[in-house]
Amino acid sequence: MPQPAFSGSLPAIGAEAPQLRYVKVDRSEGSLADHRGHVVVLLMFPSVDTSTCATEMRTFNKLATGMGATVLAVTADLHYAMKRFCAAEGIENVEVGSDFRYRDADDWGTRIAEGNLNGLLGRVTFVIDKEGAVRYCEVAPELGAEPDYDAALAVAKGLL
Repeated sequence: MPQPAFSGSLPAIGAEAPQLRYVKVDRSEGSLADHRGHVVVLLMFPSVDTSTCATEMRTFNKLATGMGATVLAVTADLHYAMKRFCAAEGIENVEVGSDFRYRDADDWGTRIAEGNLNGLLGRVTFVIDKEGAVRYCEVAPELGAEPDYDAALAVAKGLL
């Protein structure tokens, strides 16, 4: 399935990252601003309950071990679903957050605007530098395609 149309425009490379607030698995509040001073690999995707999204989480969890950057995954899933998934899969190196409350992903231009998945997030990978600027953005060519892990992590490692 090709990547559907998004509801907005993606932030430009070099631009300040838009606000991003989310609900953590313990129901506390989190925000991208909490990670200022750290390199962040930001994953946005439809749902942990799909095979490609689950693979993406497992892969980044493995590759992030000891890397020194924060990997943050934000979806429209409720925090309950993400907590269940992370516990079942042993996800310990990826912080997860739900966009259900604030819908700040709209400001990132990643919300799907058409079809059966309208309202979920598309598969987009960002790298944010320590000062909060977008340094990498990859839109998967289709929802069922995994991101280019090596490219995203190379950019992140270069910023550490």
